[in-house]
Amino acid sequence: MRRILCGLFFVAVLFSPSYTRAQQQYVKVTNEMIYQKLIEIEKRQAVLEAEFKAFREETNRRFDDVSKRFEELREDMNKRFNELINFLWMITAIFTTLTLGVIGFAYWDRRTIIRKSKEETLEEIERKWKPERIDKLVSSLRELAKKDAQVAEVLKKFNLL
Repeated sequence: MRRILCGLFFVAVLFSPSYTRAQQQYVKVTNEMIYQKLIEIEKRQAVLEAEFKAFREETNRRFDDVSKRFEELREDMNKRFNELINFLWMITAIFTTLTLGVIGFAYWDRRTIIRKSKEETLEEIERKWKPERIDKLVSSLRELAKKDAQVAEVLKKFNLL
């Protein structure tokens, strides 16, 4: 069965239209035909070379345009970056100035307040504790120290006896 199918397939291929057409269309190729085909190929090649040259020139022009655009963009970015850096320097300078001003004001204010409070305290002490009263107090403690040993010891400790 298998041999019969293979044989039928072989006969079908032999008598198929494409196989018979290939045998019938056999044409003798001459040198003149070859030259004509070569001339046609050279003409097509010349056209293709001209188109390729035009394409290459157009591509180069476009690449030059893109390169110029990139250069413009880079210059613009550098300009903006420099402006940003200058702005940041200004902000830093302003912040530093404000910080130093606040610290200076706080220092000046503290000094003024401390000086004023010292003056007020001394005035209050002088008003309440006059030097005569302090002398009387020390004298009375010395008298007391003659009778009381503890008071004498305290006055000696503070170099008042």
